[in-house]
Amino acid sequence: MNAGLLILRLAFGVALAAHGAQKLFGWWGGPGPRGLRDHLTHMRFRPAPLWVAGAIATEIGGGLLLALGFLSPLGSVGAGASMLMAIVAFHWGKGFFGQRGGFEVPLLYLVAASVLGITGAGSYSLDSLFGISLPEPLIGLVAAALAVGGVALAMAGRRPAVPEQRSARLAA
Repeated sequence: MNAGLLILRLAFGVALAAHGAQKLFGWWGGPGPRGLRDHLTHMRFRPAPLWVAGAIATEIGGGLLLALGFLSPLGSVGAGASMLMAIVAFHWGKGFFGQRGGFEVPLLYLVAASVLGITGAGSYSLDSLFGISLPEPLIGLVAAALAVGGVALAMAGRRPAVPEQRSARLAA
């Protein structure tokens, strides 16, 4: 079981951290911070720089914490929060499957984060090596509630889009 948890943590954590690095550094065809800010501005998230920082921190930070098995279950909560936000804000209305931009892949990430948050990091982890044990399930439940609250806050804080006709008239 511990070997399985290690493989899951490494594969998932490194992949998620790399996904965040696309946003932070623009690597591997990623948008970089400016492109992400422009995208979030277009999606009506205000203030966009705050949500850029949140997306990058939860993906890179959550991914690395998971891969290392460090401070469990905080990495799971960070990863889960970023994937919940992705599902709700960007993928939900596009159906299930990824080829149409649906929520298939972020849902799989969310499930993996949840499973690792429930099971813990296992014996092959920095938590085990250093004897770190955050109070469970309290810390996980409180952190998950804060993550869901953050997603709800982000969605509630989106400003209405400017109607196309009005912006066309203003440009004329």
